Amino acid sequence: QVRLVESGGGLVQPGGSLRLSCAASGIMFSIYPMNWYRQAPGKQRELVATITSTGNMNYVDSVKGRFTISRDNAKGTVYLQMNSLKPEDTAVYYCNARYDTIHDYWGQGTQVTVSS
Repeated sequence: QVRLVESGGGLVQPGGSLRLSCAASGIMFSIYPMNWYRQAPGKQRELVATITSTGNMNYVDSVKGRFTISRDNAKGTVYLQMNSLKPEDTAVYYCNARYDTIHDYWGQGTQVTVSS
């Protein structure tokens, strides 16, 4: 059974930082590209960051220079370090493991709220 479990969300003031974690089980983690998505109220789900199996990283323009995605294959975990948070970063953040259209798995999401 495949499980992706996110943690690390919460309430933070503008300019603050959070580190999200996503622990994967039931998949050969090291071969999967891993993604972080987010969905704000009333908006479509948005791809925020990707890290390939070889460690290449990509980000949506709005988070470049502020967010960093990383992975620890030994722990089967992907991280999203979020710095200089803005109110517009408020969303539910989802972890996604996608090897192909069949092997495509999602976590349950973790809420991030940026507010003073």
